[in-house]
Amino acid sequence: MNATLELTGLGPLHDALRRAGYTVIGPTVRDEAIVLAELDSIDRLPYGWGVRLGPGGYRLRRRDDGAAFAHAAGPQSWKPFLHRSRVKLWEATRTGDGFEVRDRPPEPERLALLGVRPCDLRAIAVQDRVLTGGRHADPSYAARRDGAFIVAVNCTEPGETCFCVSMGTGPQAGPGYDLALTELTGEDGPRYIVDVGTDAGALVLDGIGAAPADPGDVDRARAEVTAAAGRMGREMPALGLRDLMADSLDAARWDEVAERCLSCGNCTMVCPTCFCTRVTDTTDLSGDHAERWQLWDSCFDPDFSHLHGGDVRASAKSRYRQWLTHKLGTWHDQFGSSGCVGCGRCIVWCPVGIDLTVEVAALRAEAAEATEAADRGTG
Repeated sequence: MNATLELTGLGPLHDALRRAGYTVIGPTVRDEAIVLAELDSIDRLPYGWGVRLGPGGYRLRRRDDGAAFAHAAGPQSWKPFLHRSRVKLWEATRTGDGFEVRDRPPEPERLALLGVRPCDLRAIAVQDRVLTGGRHADPSYAARRDGAFIVAVNCTEPGETCFCVSMGTGPQAGPGYDLALTELTGEDGPRYIVDVGTDAGALVLDGIGAAPADPGDVDRARAEVTAAAGRMGREMPALGLRDLMADSLDAARWDEVAERCLSCGNCTMVCPTCFCTRVTDTTDLSGDHAERWQLWDSCFDPDFSHLHGGDVRASAKSRYRQWLTHKLGTWHDQFGSSGCVGCGRCIVWCPVGIDLTVEVAALRAEAAEATEAADRGTG
């Protein structure tokens, strides 16, 4: 698809998605944050709201315009809607001659994800690779993913903790969307340049009054996205990260970060690509009914690496090192890409403000000092 159209408002798009049978999920203001929830009305979008971000800090702020998408990544990614935090796998009930076991087939859902940032679009692609490919595909995830309609939003105002450019994930949406919006603000309110990515996207737009986009507006939209690339709040030198992680397992920096890390797991919960789960079995007091559930888990949980005889990673140092070296290093070996998309959520929602870009810079500096010392010793 190669069409570029223009909408003066998102009401017709929202209504068309609902008529097509989709439950529309998008950003809205709740509890002093911009969160993701079902949108029964387009008026629930966070028009006129932005955010201030920092390590361990998040605040809403009022904007001077009526933009709906001029805010950076919030406390949620789209992960909870596709990779659910709790999934019942099966249940069993005692009968007269044994047990009756009932599987829980995935429930078909039709979700329209409205407002997916480019970094989050890449994160969905990463989870697709993990949870729908290989020998261990997750049928629950696959069922929700197959029914999802994605409306991406190109980023024109990155946050203070964003570094998607470093990771090659934004601010322009890559492949994987049905429709991609670029928001333009003005005296008459926001309007939207729409790039059509799939036949399904074209079908939804058909008949809602989307006009061919004015070339000047298209140029302005492209220019604003390009300008956003130069206003990233953070930078992560992506080249050489895999080797840096592999060569830094004994670095002194891990001890320093361990003194601050609470092992709370917030970083893994807000991360849009972390996918680890555990399985738990429960039974009622009578012993007549049992259930098996799949639940989110975190490598920061001491029990996560528990094997017969004890925990493999018993210290905060070993758990943080596992998370960062996997995310930026061995993820490449497993899945062919980095596990980080540069959204910055782990920085914002860390209670003590640990910044992975700072930690990587410190590891790189320590490695450089060690190399220089070795060169001096042999010179």
